[in-house]
Amino acid sequence: MVPSEEMHHRNVASGGARAAVFGVSDGLVTNVALILGFAGAHPSASVVRLAGVAGLVAGAFSMAAGEYLSMTAQRELFERELAIERQALKDSPEVETEELIETFQRRGIAPELARRLARDVMSDPELALETHAREEFGVVPGSLGSPWAAASSSFVAFVVGAFIPLAPWLVGSGTAAVAWSIGLSAIAALVVGATLGAATGRGRTRSALRQLAIAAVAAGVTYGVGRAVGAG
Repeated sequence: MVPSEEMHHRNVASGGARAAVFGVSDGLVTNVALILGFAGAHPSASVVRLAGVAGLVAGAFSMAAGEYLSMTAQRELFERELAIERQALKDSPEVETEELIETFQRRGIAPELARRLARDVMSDPELALETHAREEFGVVPGSLGSPWAAASSSFVAFVVGAFIPLAPWLVGSGTAAVAWSIGLSAIAALVVGATLGAATGRGRTRSALRQLAIAAVAAGVTYGVGRAVGAG
């Protein structure tokens, strides 16, 4: 028998949760690449710190703005479709009832039962709208997501991720700061990857190593570019 706690499903459609997960990952990868890219050119520690702070602030605002605009556009699109569907239910209830009957029948419900269910659903305007919206374009009217929640989560998460490779440069410099930045970022990448793996059920180790590889490639390429440009 499956334990009761495993039978509960989490809300994976939340815009805020999605933005937070990607925000940490993007902040970490973006800033470790930026910081090591500058460090590769061997400038003063103050230049690397400035680059890291600028990357943190600019990236956080950019990602938050992007999430807000994206979710606002998506929400407005869904609201428009819901308004069209609401008007159709008001103007042509018979047609909408037949559509619902056909939908139920395609799902394997017997014709007579499908007709009875459709009439019961259509007797409640809000239930009718919810059912038609879910069946026709996969939207639940009360669960469209919050642009502000997504933007806020994205901003805070990006700052958290971006601060990790920056922290050693706030208290140190040179080779030691580079080493600490790499080490902390590697640990953070593994933790973020493992967390995603646990949340999705895809396997913590695989997800952790994938996240580490992505961060390592980004940091390695930009460090190499920084060394080449600095040497020139």
